[in-house]
Amino acid sequence: MARHLITSALPYINGIKHLGNMVGSMLPADVYSRYLRQRGHDVLYICATDEHGTPAELAAKEQGLPVAEFCGQAHDVQKAVYDGFGLAFDHFGRSSSAQNAELTQHFARRLNENGFIEERAIRQVYSPADGRFLPDRYVEGTCPHCGYDKARGDQCENCTRVLDPTDLINPRSAISGSTDLEVRETKHLFLLQSKLQVEVEEWIAQTAREWPQLASSIARKWLTEGLHDRAITRDLDWGVPVPADTWPELAAEGKVFYVWFDAPIEYIGSTKEWADQNPADRDWKSWWYEADDVRYTQFMAKDNVPFHSVMFPATEMGVREPWKKVDYLKSFNWLTYYGGKFSTSQKRGIFTDAALEILPADYWRYFLIANAPESDDSSFTWEHFSATVNKDLADTLGNFVNRVLSFSRKRFGDDVPAGKEAGEAEAKLGTEIATLLAEYEAQMEALQFRKAASALRALWSAGNSYLEEKAPWLEIKTDPEAAALTLRTAMNLIHLYSVVSEPFIPASSKAMRGAFALADDTATWVTAEQAKALDTVPAGTAFTVPPVLFAKITEEDLESYRERFGGAPE
Repeated sequence: MARHLITSALPYINGIKHLGNMVGSMLPADVYSRYLRQRGHDVLYICATDEHGTPAELAAKEQGLPVAEFCGQAHDVQKAVYDGFGLAFDHFGRSSSAQNAELTQHFARRLNENGFIEERAIRQVYSPADGRFLPDRYVEGTCPHCGYDKARGDQCENCTRVLDPTDLINPRSAISGSTDLEVRETKHLFLLQSKLQVEVEEWIAQTAREWPQLASSIARKWLTEGLHDRAITRDLDWGVPVPADTWPELAAEGKVFYVWFDAPIEYIGSTKEWADQNPADRDWKSWWYEADDVRYTQFMAKDNVPFHSVMFPATEMGVREPWKKVDYLKSFNWLTYYGGKFSTSQKRGIFTDAALEILPADYWRYFLIANAPESDDSSFTWEHFSATVNKDLADTLGNFVNRVLSFSRKRFGDDVPAGKEAGEAEAKLGTEIATLLAEYEAQMEALQFRKAASALRALWSAGNSYLEEKAPWLEIKTDPEAAALTLRTAMNLIHLYSVVSEPFIPASSKAMRGAFALADDTATWVTAEQAKALDTVPAGTAFTVPPVLFAKITEEDLESYRERFGGAPE
C-alpha cells in the first residue's frame, strides 16, 4: 500500500473559523484521509494552528492577554471544534512550537549559505501614533487592483493579489486607525525568489499538470508575473526569532521571521511534534526527507495557493536538501453566505462552533462536501441546506435504515432473517451496487468531492429502489421467506452503507455498523465481490434498531436559524 502525507492549510489562531474555511481545507482533507485509511494505505494527516504574525498580536491585544497565553487558549478552543466535526488529524500542532522554530531557523541558515537570502535596507511604513514600524498586515487600505477597501498590506483577500503596504491607496494603521503614516528606512532579510524562478517554473511544468485548473492557473499566473524577492522578516514581538549566530544585528533588533515563511515549514514541524511524542515508533523524517515513496497532497482555499504552489516550493528548493514537495494541490473557491461574505461583525453566516450547537457534525459534513466549491464559488442558503439534509440524509439514507430494521424486528424478531436464497433481483442489485461503488471510488481517487457525493447518494438510492421493487410489506402477506430475503439483503446494504459512507458521515456510519452484533465492526473497505454478494451480515446475526439517524429540519427550525444567523443580504 502507498504512503500518503496529507496537510490542510493552517487555520489562523485569531478566532473560530466559519464554514467556508472548513470546506476549503480541513474537511475535504479529513474525508480523503479517512477514505485512504479504509483502503489500507499508510496515511499521515497533519495540521496546526498558524500562531505567528499580525492576526495573533491584534487578537491578543483586543482580549488584553499576552500573545503566548492567547494562542494557547485559542489553540485548545479551535481543536475542540475540530474534534466536534470529527476531523481525525494524526496531529494538530502549533506553529509556535520549538520544533517549528528549530526547522525555520535551519531553513533560513541553509538558504543564506546557498546565496538565496540577502540583507537589505528598505523603506517601511512607520506609525508615529503607534510608535513602531507596521508590518504589512498592520497596514490596511484600498487595493489598487480591485478597489476593495479593506485590503491588507500583504494581500487583498478580495482579488487575492499579493501586495506591499506601500501599494495601498489611503493606507491606515490596523492598530490605531491612524492615517498619519511615514515611510522610514529599516533592514530586513529578503528571500531571493527571482534566482529560483527557472527552477520553480520547471517544477510547476512537470508537477502541476495533474492539479485542478484553479491551483495550476494561479501558480502559472504568479510565475508569468515573475517571482520577486520578498522580505521574510518583520518587526514584531511574536514569532520565530532571527538566529543571532547568523544575523547578530537583526537578532539584536528583535526581528522575527514573516509568518508566511515559517507557517508552511510548520507542516514539517508539526510532523516532528507528532514524532517527538513517541520517538521509538515514529520517524518524522521518513515522511519529509528523501521521501520518494510518499505521495503528498495539500488542501487549501484559493487565497493560499500562491504561497503553497510557488513560495514554499521555492524555499524548499533553495535549501538544497531533499525535502518532500507537494505532489497534488487540491484547491477550492469560496463558500459564500447567500452570495455574500461571512461576517462576524455583521452577524452574517455560520461559524463552526455555532454550527455544532444546533445540529450534529454529520449534517454539516455531508452538505459541505456535497456542495464543495470546486469549479466555482458556491453559496450556502438555509433553504438549500435543509432540502439537502431532508432529502438525502433523512429520506434517502435515514429512512431506509429505520424502515428496514424496524419492519424486520417487528415481523422476524431481533436476528437477521434467513429467507430464500438470493435470486435474480438480488443479483441485479449486486451488479448495480458494484458498479456504483466503482464510480464512487474513482471520484474519491480523483479528489472530485461533489461527484463522489453524487455517487454515494446513488448508492443509497439503489437500496430504496430495490426495497420499493420488492415491497417486503406486501411479500410478507403471501411469501414470508421472500420477504425475509429482501430484508436480509437490505440489512447487508445498510452495513455496506455504514462502511462506504464513513469518510462523509463517520458518526452516523458508526451507528449503522453498531446496529449489527458482528465480531468485526471496523470500517474496512468493501471489495467489488462483497458488493455483488451482499452477504457480509449473515442470517442469525443479532441486531438493534438505532435511534433516528437524521431528524428532518422543519420550517420552524429554518425560521429560527435565519433569525440567529441572518438570511439573504439586503
